[in-house]
Amino acid sequence: MTHDHDLVLRPTAAQTEAALNPPPGRNGGDLVVETLAGLGATTVFGLPGQHALGMFDALRRSDLRYIGLRVENNAGFAADAYGRITGEAAPLLLSTGPGALTSLAALQEARAASAPVLAISSQVPTAGLGGGRHGYLHELPDQAASFRGVVKSVHTVRTQSQIPSAIAEAWTSALTAPHGPVWVEIPQDVLLSETSIPVVTGGDAFPEELPPRPELTAVAADLLTHAERPAIIAGGGVVRADASKKLRQLAERLQAPVVTTFGGKGAFPWTHPLSLQSWLEDRHTTDFLEDADVLLVVGSGLGELSSNYHTFKPRGRVVQIEADLGKLESNHPALGIHADARLAVQALLETVDERTDPAAPERVRAVLDKVHERIASQELTLEQDVLAAVRKALPAGAPSFWDMTILAYWAWSAFDAKAPNTMHSAQGAGGLGYGFPAALGAAAADPTHPVLAVSGDGGALYSIAELATARQYDLDVTWLIVDDGGYGILREYMTDAFGQPTATELTRPDYVALAESFGVPGVRTSPEALEADLAKALAAPGPSVVVLPAVLRMFAPTHLD
Repeated sequence: MTHDHDLVLRPTAAQTEAALNPPPGRNGGDLVVETLAGLGATTVFGLPGQHALGMFDALRRSDLRYIGLRVENNAGFAADAYGRITGEAAPLLLSTGPGALTSLAALQEARAASAPVLAISSQVPTAGLGGGRHGYLHELPDQAASFRGVVKSVHTVRTQSQIPSAIAEAWTSALTAPHGPVWVEIPQDVLLSETSIPVVTGGDAFPEELPPRPELTAVAADLLTHAERPAIIAGGGVVRADASKKLRQLAERLQAPVVTTFGGKGAFPWTHPLSLQSWLEDRHTTDFLEDADVLLVVGSGLGELSSNYHTFKPRGRVVQIEADLGKLESNHPALGIHADARLAVQALLETVDERTDPAAPERVRAVLDKVHERIASQELTLEQDVLAAVRKALPAGAPSFWDMTILAYWAWSAFDAKAPNTMHSAQGAGGLGYGFPAALGAAAADPTHPVLAVSGDGGALYSIAELATARQYDLDVTWLIVDDGGYGILREYMTDAFGQPTATELTRPDYVALAESFGVPGVRTSPEALEADLAKALAAPGPSVVVLPAVLRMFAPTHLD
């Protein structure tokens, strides 16, 4: 008698022939690219280096598309955005030591934002592993140790036979909720040595699902059904899990107002009657959320930015759905549900009763009116007009990527993303230089929409080299650079704290002339002409640069009151 678990897939005659007679001239690098292709990868990002040449030579024999950036950190940002847009693990190929370490800031952002990145780095030759000091070029005593506190998982390969399984295991880790970056390192000699291992033809790796515990969702459903003033905070986990539609159904069934975090932009329709939008740095929103008798937090750890700098003190019951176990109840006691947002929201949809609350939209409008009155009292017309011009110029389905700059801080609170998974910023880790290289990765992922990048002049200087990448691959990215002569937000912070700024003023190039020197069209605009100039640039195929000389100010914070 044959049981299901006794069945095995038999290789075809062609597969057997290919396995017995693999093509000559293959090396360990071929095993890397064959495994990636078998897992479904189509595009890889990276930068070659001496120890990694085996991988890059193998790319020549593969069908994988290679997008080469000029700085490893920027390659990491591009892979991060590719992962966010596609939901696939974006391969990032790097070299040993300095090349690997230069990617750390990008991998930190990917970890904070739960973006799936599969970083594959070379290592010193196998004889140099183990912590001894052998004097190899790029040698570190323990390269993997530099990444363990940054990525989800680390996988060190020592033989060619380990390559397919190690990469498949890392792929699964990157795509298991919460998504995130993973690290694989392979010694130089393993990559370069000729291999007799058969061509990698399979490799399906299925991420593990993270369903909620039913006894917990039953309690959560009961709390929400009987709540008098329920409210919802929708975080980045909603976007990553593609749970926006289900969340809207749940909010409407409960008549629960929804605020989206800065990482969750677009998770709930901006103009919906129940939408509190994203004004998390406003005390009126904070007060409203504190007053909820049951607060459902989906896909957020309620960290610094999502809690109005930890001034948020909920008075009611908190139900927190979070795929990252380390974030569960890390800031507030809650009914913690460790689960993927989509699966948990679906479980609640199946168990909550419908509530009626005709006053809910009116309470939402009252909060938004107070927020808008506070902003209007600060005479920030220029800033609001600039942000409105960007929104009008950007097509509704086009993604945007924002650096750490004053206009982005405004966008976190005040920009209508129009749809989930269209607005992204570096607010997870807060590093400079994210916007433009990330936009290049998004353009590589989906060429059907133009992509907008937004930087300040300080952040732009991190990414200038990637104008060459944009031109080389003809990527459809428009880069808006707001030139205020320095690190504008730090200038404000220091002036507020110390009366005057230090180390914030910058000598910078003529960005239009610089762009044109790369063969990228550039234009200098004004606040009045911004909408037209930006729309024209976005409508033209290929890369472009729009420079806006303007000194913008931030709205006053409320967490210091």
